[in-house]
Amino acid sequence: MFSLQTIFGKGDKFYGLLEQSAEQACISARALNDMVTGKEAKGLPAFSASHQREKEIAAAISEELVNTFVTALDREDIEELSSALYKVPKTIQKFAERYVLAHERLGDINFSQRSGLLVSATDAVAEMVGELRHGLHLSRMKKIQDRLQAIEAEADRLLLEPYRAFYLESTDVMRTMLAKDLFELIEKAIDKCRDVGNVVYGIVLKNS
Repeated sequence: MFSLQTIFGKGDKFYGLLEQSAEQACISARALNDMVTGKEAKGLPAFSASHQREKEIAAAISEELVNTFVTALDREDIEELSSALYKVPKTIQKFAERYVLAHERLGDINFSQRSGLLVSATDAVAEMVGELRHGLHLSRMKKIQDRLQAIEAEADRLLLEPYRAFYLESTDVMRTMLAKDLFELIEKAIDKCRDVGNVVYGIVLKNS
């Protein structure tokens, strides 16, 4: 079985950095879920800190790529994975910033089902990234990838439900637009998780 140890040279360091990056996505998703469900009041600094940590990890990966001889896998693949991971907490932070500003106007609009899907999506991403340390096992990656695709499909389906109610029943145009923007941001964050999964799965396919 092909090993990423031969790709990265300093394999453990790259595995660790990529896993830390995926964990930041999980931390951000859980914080968002706590925010919209009222389980725990997460202020914007928590999201900013996670995004900042993601930036630091991405910078560390770029620096290690400069200083490490890479074989067998294009360095563009590593950079693409790092970039895809970076975009997950960034998108989640955008949701948090807008939610804090708008939540009083939103009233009883419920985001918890979507935020739960986002948590599941980031967990799948972390699992896929963690699997890289153990080699490029196509069958294991395919199962996780299928689960991630199912989560993304469910998020797409759920995106249509509030629109029907808003367009048919709502008389508050501003509330409708705010809610629409936030629903789409959660769906976009889940799409970013799907993008990470596609990158990881593409790496496995290329080298299996």
